[in-house]
Amino acid sequence: MSIAVQYDVLIIGSGFGGAVMSARLSRRWPGRVLLLERGRQYQLGAYPRSPNDLADNVWCPQGDAARRPHAVRRRKARLGHLTGMFDIRHFGKIDTVTSAVYGGGSQIYANVFLRPPAPVFEQDWPASLNRDTLAPYYDVAQQVLGARTVPPAAGPGDRRHIQRTVQFQSFAREAGLPTKLADICVYFGNDYSYKRNGEPLPLGVQQPNRYGALQTSCTYCGECDIGCNVQAKNSVDHNYLHVARQRYRLEVRTQSLVERIMPMNERQADDPQADGTHGYRVYYRDLEQGRQCEVTAQRVVVSAGTLGTNELLLRCRDVHRSLPRLSSKLGRHFSGNGDFLAFAVEGKKELNSTYGPVITQYTDHHLFDQFDRKRAFILEDASYPTQVGWAAAAFGPMMNPLQMFWQACKQVLGYSFNRYYPGRRQSSVGFLVQKLFSHDLSQYSAVLLCMGLDNAQGVLRLNQDGYLDIDWPQESNRPLYDAILALGERFTRFIGGSHFLPMPTWLWPVKNNVTVHPLGGCALAASPEEGVVSALDGSRGQVFHYRNLYVADGSLMPTALGANPVATITAVAEWIAHEITGDMPDAEL
Repeated sequence: MSIAVQYDVLIIGSGFGGAVMSARLSRRWPGRVLLLERGRQYQLGAYPRSPNDLADNVWCPQGDAARRPHAVRRRKARLGHLTGMFDIRHFGKIDTVTSAVYGGGSQIYANVFLRPPAPVFEQDWPASLNRDTLAPYYDVAQQVLGARTVPPAAGPGDRRHIQRTVQFQSFAREAGLPTKLADICVYFGNDYSYKRNGEPLPLGVQQPNRYGALQTSCTYCGECDIGCNVQAKNSVDHNYLHVARQRYRLEVRTQSLVERIMPMNERQADDPQADGTHGYRVYYRDLEQGRQCEVTAQRVVVSAGTLGTNELLLRCRDVHRSLPRLSSKLGRHFSGNGDFLAFAVEGKKELNSTYGPVITQYTDHHLFDQFDRKRAFILEDASYPTQVGWAAAAFGPMMNPLQMFWQACKQVLGYSFNRYYPGRRQSSVGFLVQKLFSHDLSQYSAVLLCMGLDNAQGVLRLNQDGYLDIDWPQESNRPLYDAILALGERFTRFIGGSHFLPMPTWLWPVKNNVTVHPLGGCALAASPEEGVVSALDGSRGQVFHYRNLYVADGSLMPTALGANPVATITAVAEWIAHEITGDMPDAEL
């Protein structure tokens, strides 16, 4: 007779996949589900904003030996322990930025809910899973996350008017490319975001959302990607996780870093040869208390994000030998989702890039229309916080120091002339300041966010220290990157910009991509010879060769998605949860 375990379900990670599983499985087993999250939870107004706090808001805890930027390492050496929300890693040919926080990537993503086109699922995806299969799950996820386009503006004088949206749409029309407003998971009030038939709340007004969590109608501050301090993002702690905790008694332990998953035998003893029928013992480190802990559960769901899930499972297979039967395909089919970041600088058209939600529209380059797998991507606009705008203003003189010096000299001479000329009209310091800042970089420059269909042929593996490494086939993806660069240069000419700048890491001699949407490594498949996790009915989301061990996050994607991944990750998690619980999901949670 099997000894009782402590929990029916243990979930590792609280991003989109983990949040869906928390809500759905807590409803099935109320009070019997535990969520372990390595990051901290931030309350209203608690996200860092000062330069010093932002510099420390990175992930590098004690004992961490992953490859990270030198600046992170230096701060780690000084402070000894960093548990901020940005997990930044450096690999050969590609760098990654992911999250370490309660709510996972939902706290730092750009809010876009976009379903990939049907052709994406027609190559290297299991036959049982396609856009039509996922359609009802996409619908539910979109309703729960309250994804809608930005509310319309009455005109240029309306506070809801976003100038960069207008410019990006104008560019798309000139380039002959389709453009659409994006559905974004941002709170504009219950009537607008959830009932979908009413007026938005005025900017900055608070009210409980449909699930009872207090939120603020978006203030258009551009701070979506550094943690929304007014809680206007429909992050999963305001819907899935909120309901799981408040209604179904989900237990949450933050700052809990899982290190090993071990199957147990019928005597509840650790047994690497067991298949999970009798449950699992999970070993984790309490980062706040600095102690080792363990817990047992009948089922384990790994939702630690693409990097976290692959790293944990690779260690369990190759270092701890606790899950020795994991597929040899583990770590294969890694994708950066074609992510590419660039800047169009010092244009002649106003964009006001510090205002509005981070993304409002997308321009389609052969992803949805006239599909071209090798060159398919979308171009999205971006805003950024005013703090970055001030930094950009300070950076301006370095972009063209002689021009800025001459402009400053002209303003000083002009001011002196007006100051001593009888009948002067502009003799004030305010006039001088206004002239110096009237053409700042943020007002006339654009951030270009692209994502597309890279070939998903990257490989995740462990280095000699037991930490994740990535082999990234950058050159074989050059047709995609070249198409992105060409469109970026075209956009720069459109706004009359003086410079087109890819992300600095792309420049010689580094030549690295940067991805904020890592995918793959635990690919869904019909067999362990093709992937790591089952896509078959009867074992959806279950790791091959193990029972009651599931994966639900971006690592399941067999290919790049081209579109922002959130919609598909959430829909796939709903699809898996449906079979585990037997209950068709709905937006009422």
